[in-house]
Amino acid sequence: MKSNSVQSKVPFISKLAYGMGDVGCNFSWMFVGNFLMIFYTDVFGISMGAVATLMLFSRFWDAINDPVIGGLSDKTHTRWGRYRPWLLVCAPLTAIVLVLTFWAHPDWSQTNKIIYMTITYCILVLGYTCVNIPYGTLCGAMTQNMDERAHINTSRSVSAMIAIGIINIVTIPLIDSLGNSNAQQGYLLVAVLYGIIFAACHIFCFAKTKEVVEVPIAKKIPLKIQIQAVIKNKPYLLALLGQVLFGFILYGRNADLLYYFTYVEGNAALFSFYSLAIIVPSIIGAGCFPWVFKQTSNKGWAASVFALGTGIAMIALYFFSPQSSPIPFYLFAALSQFFFSGFNTAIYAIIPDCVEYGEWLTGIRNDGFQYAFISLGNKIGMALGTSLLALSLGMAGYVSNEAQNDAVISIMRHAFSTLPGVLWVVTAFALFFYKLNKRNYNRIVRIIKHRNKKIISNN
Repeated sequence: MKSNSVQSKVPFISKLAYGMGDVGCNFSWMFVGNFLMIFYTDVFGISMGAVATLMLFSRFWDAINDPVIGGLSDKTHTRWGRYRPWLLVCAPLTAIVLVLTFWAHPDWSQTNKIIYMTITYCILVLGYTCVNIPYGTLCGAMTQNMDERAHINTSRSVSAMIAIGIINIVTIPLIDSLGNSNAQQGYLLVAVLYGIIFAACHIFCFAKTKEVVEVPIAKKIPLKIQIQAVIKNKPYLLALLGQVLFGFILYGRNADLLYYFTYVEGNAALFSFYSLAIIVPSIIGAGCFPWVFKQTSNKGWAASVFALGTGIAMIALYFFSPQSSPIPFYLFAALSQFFFSGFNTAIYAIIPDCVEYGEWLTGIRNDGFQYAFISLGNKIGMALGTSLLALSLGMAGYVSNEAQNDAVISIMRHAFSTLPGVLWVVTAFALFFYKLNKRNYNRIVRIIKHRNKKIISNN
């Protein structure tokens, strides 16, 4: 790997390829986040309580494999770099597991269903970890230029918003058409298609990106020392808190979306119209992040602004319906997605900068290890959000493919609007305390480079 300066530029094709990596991520993980829970309950025939238990159990599994994969990726040394080889090898394997996860067996006993669900989901989570942690860490290895990282993450977020929009618009029609009105077959064939896209996007990302930031080969650092270094990194801890809240709000609400349109509004097809209405605002919002960052010179403050806007717009959604008041409903839906996509860009753009801050403060650089805890924090939030939704719906008396009682309907409505809205406001308040601005970051990078040159000359 070559050494680069703080001012190094990343080629457009590399930015595009990095963005395509997140297209792949969303064709697997957002598909899972938005559709797996209702697939388990309404197609596979698994109880809501079993699904909730799995979501919580799998996070204990994540607590083990996320730091392990992060540490292994830091120690990987190949002619292609540390992180890119993981994309090449693990993405195709994970695509196969994605297909197996959506292979329903409704005629099995409840016990066999739960065993199959647990095994396939936990392997899928491990596979996704083996791809997503190296992928996320790769951004910091492509450049140390703070503005370039902002542009790379903008490419990532714009690509992700496009992918999410496509997934949400076409998935339900694809399930119907590919399955010939057989949801079991439809989900399986869509999983095959999305698995191919997932693997292809990551192979393209591998081929067209480069790791150019030279990282000194470090001695083995005990786990305790690495954790102590992370605890001292205040910007990183705020980013981690933001990821926990982000995962809790995003995936809890996403798991509720199809339930909301199916049972509260009475028409699952409205989910596709809703997705169509928010795709353009989401792209614009992601593209606005560099401008907001330029005005604030602080990625945390930019994220705080976007989170506040998201929260206000989502709370407003509670008072409107796509059927009785479509204009204000879709207006606030568009605004919420505009602000959300800006936040999504900002929160991931923060992470690589925190690595340099930690290296400056403690002398320890462990990109993959730190990104592993970011991934774990996001998944913990996801587990809490989805499992609490499942538990609440189960306790309120949810019955699949039937008209729901008032308590279930109320939970679905609030999970769509007010609850995530309030939590977005809390997230905005937390990230206001992020203090690593552009001027301080550039000073830190200069100090690190001077320190590393002295180490090399002394050796």
